[in-house]
Amino acid sequence: MKFKIAILGTGNVAWHLAPAIEEAGHTVTEIYGRDIADAEKLTGRLYTAETKDDLDFSESEAEIFILAVSDHAISELADQIILPEESILVHTSGAVPLDVLGYSSATYTGIFYPLQTFSKERKIDFGDVPFLLESEDQSALQKLKKLAKSLSPLQYLVRSKDRMALHVAAVFASNFSNHMLRLSEEIMGRQGLDFEMLKPLIIETISKSLELGAKRSQTGPARRADLNTLDAHHQFLNYNEQIAEIYKLISQDIIDSY
Repeated sequence: MKFKIAILGTGNVAWHLAPAIEEAGHTVTEIYGRDIADAEKLTGRLYTAETKDDLDFSESEAEIFILAVSDHAISELADQIILPEESILVHTSGAVPLDVLGYSSATYTGIFYPLQTFSKERKIDFGDVPFLLESEDQSALQKLKKLAKSLSPLQYLVRSKDRMALHVAAVFASNFSNHMLRLSEEIMGRQGLDFEMLKPLIIETISKSLELGAKRSQTGPARRADLNTLDAHHQFLNYNEQIAEIYKLISQDIIDSY
């Protein structure tokens, strides 16, 4: 089954999702963007999509409308969009519940959440991306499942309350771990050291954690409760009180976990 799909948004998710949808054999009919120049950039990566800067989709041929926008914009756009009959309106957020779409003009609503980190500069293989789906209507849910299956073998039915827990866990696993790498880069750079030296350690740490489980894989001074080393590290980090406090809090949490 092939679908006609309109995408509202021009950010990282839309940038990758729109071409992937076309590559899976579906048709992207329109790209909406508040900044028409951004919408035109995304449309330029597609075959037949038209650019829109208004929310009147009443004459659109699309049957699925994907809100791939920032979380705070979902409710506003859902309330303003004008949709044709029998349309399905979904958003791609991990943290926003399904019911924010309840006051839209859509016949059916749902969630189409790709669980991955997206940056425009890096290509994504959607075959490795889990899609988290939700809808109160079974016919709409079946269509979302078929769309997701055309992009990836990984689909999960997850209710909003569970998706929130998953999204928080994803923030710890992805966003926070990436921030730790940024702090590591900063510490190395401050001493004039090459961050490349740490890359084998980072790769082995992630690989081991995924293979053995994070709790079994934990090592380091906090895991050993090596208070002398922890104190020395904390003293070294006193040039930045915030980083020093982050180090102290995380170290204490590791100590308390074993």
